[in-house]
Amino acid sequence: MALPITIPYTFGSATTAIPLTNLDSDYQTVYYAVNGLGNGSVALANVAITGGTVSGNTTLTNVTISSVATAITPAQGGTGLIAVGTTGNVLTSNGTAWLSTAPASFSYPGSGIANSTGSAWGTSYATTGSGTVAALATSPSFTTPVLGTPTSGNLSNCTADGTNSVGFLNIPINSQSAAYTLVLADAGKAILHPSTDANARTFTIPANSSVAYPVGTAISFINMTSNVVSIAITTDTMYLSSAGTTGTRSLAQYGSATAIKMTSTTWLISGSGLT
Repeated sequence: MALPITIPYTFGSATTAIPLTNLDSDYQTVYYAVNGLGNGSVALANVAITGGTVSGNTTLTNVTISSVATAITPAQGGTGLIAVGTTGNVLTSNGTAWLSTAPASFSYPGSGIANSTGSAWGTSYATTGSGTVAALATSPSFTTPVLGTPTSGNLSNCTADGTNSVGFLNIPINSQSAAYTLVLADAGKAILHPSTDANARTFTIPANSSVAYPVGTAISFINMTSNVVSIAITTDTMYLSSAGTTGTRSLAQYGSATAIKMTSTTWLISGSGLT
């Protein structure tokens, strides 16, 4: 039933007698049309309602509703709000009603990796460098990295397989023109007595209690002068290869020798021009 309602029989336009049955029909038309807006059960189709109140159990189909004077409550399937609120607001509940409120302010934690204290965010883990921080599993597995070559500086305290020192690609030369006691950094090097020093010199391997070279350390000696170089050892033992004798050894001109540490307190030395 669409509005406005057209009543075919009216008194104002009557030129003849109006049957009572027609008046009953007109009354029923008006009754159902009006009553359908209230508590009736007649459905309204294609009706535009401007102003007023619709209540009861009326079923509305294809209805355009404008100028609603009161809000639709949450119990009726609405929000209880007439206006949507300020741009950026969010719809929140206080337990009894819906509210259009501004979102809570958010502040970033300090620089670092955010971690929760249970009631707030903290940054107890500092970060350096750049890149992406990846979350770790509960029990992560770590793989020993493959070491590269630094562009500058010394690569120290590193091992090739977690046990043996990396060492050198060549034999570094440590030239000495005076009596010299070896230091830990001489491991893997050659101690040179240069031709410019025309003096007899003594190069001494210190005791393990003083300088603990790792077992397997090799140190070489070279003498380029006509003056003998004495290769001495303190309280530890140095054996001459093949002979098995111990004590200080003499290295002649153009001679070279290498001492290898076999145990914590024993060395074996061999070479040419060595007695």
